[in-house]
Amino acid sequence: MNITRRSPITREVRTLDLPVTKEQIAAWEGGELIQKAMPHLSDDEREFIMTGITSEEWDTLFKEE
Repeated sequence: MNITRRSPITREVRTLDLPVTKEQIAAWEGGELIQKAMPHLSDDEREFIMTGITSEEWDTLFKEE
């Protein structure tokens, strides 16, 4: 399923094709923990669904100097 989100960091709109169903999204939007609704997704994929932030953005934002 294509999931589209806008990053609050870069303001870019991105779409990822993730292996989730409408029912799983509805369960999460209805209050179920995303880890329980979509346990097969990676942490980065769940973060994208929740916030629109990609792992690359996190790495850039919090890179070690």
